[in-house]
Amino acid sequence: MEHENPSIMSHVSIGTSDLQRAVAFYDAVLPALGCKKLFEFPGAVAYGKKFPEFWVQIPIDGNPPTVGNGVHFCFLAETKEAVHAFYEAALAAGATPDGEPGPRPLYGDPYYGGFVRDLDGHKIEAAVWDESAGKPA
Repeated sequence: MEHENPSIMSHVSIGTSDLQRAVAFYDAVLPALGCKKLFEFPGAVAYGKKFPEFWVQIPIDGNPPTVGNGVHFCFLAETKEAVHAFYEAALAAGATPDGEPGPRPLYGDPYYGGFVRDLDGHKIEAAVWDESAGKPA
């Protein structure tokens, strides 16, 4: 049975120097967005809802992982409450806050997101596009 993948990308991968620690972090954080661990290989683990879209791995070239300046990864949330659940789960798992959940009018009135830095320093976010934002009740 084929499934239509709603994503515009196949996947993204981030590097870690401590796979066990990174997996424990993402195991604690991604369920807030309905994601789960889908595959586990030596040196790499994949997460997603139906497809392996987010990979955490030891860098394949054997060099230490680095964090890209200006790079961040945003996970889709279905509600503002899910953005808050992601943020709180991330902080509880040891993330550093990098932008509390809230509206981001610079990105458009419907945009609502929250940012953290994971245990390796990668900037990660959960966001929802809320069409009701800015409309009268």
